[in-house]
Amino acid sequence: MEDFKKFINKYSGSIIGIIVAIIILATRLYDLIIGIIVVLLGAFIGNYVQQNKEDVKTKLKGWIDKM
Repeated sequence: MEDFKKFINKYSGSIIGIIVAIIILATRLYDLIIGIIVVLLGAFIGNYVQQNKEDVKTKLKGWIDKM
């Protein structure tokens, strides 16, 4: 019984992570999570482009010229 308690104490974070992953997969919440990640990524990229317009133009022009 003592070994079981040590095991639970040592790997409790992993066990909780596995349980959360199973719940996400079982309820198909991963579609929502992927959607949220895509929206946040788009917002981050848009903000970066807005803040660094000239740098982005230069890099994009160089990338297009290579093609």
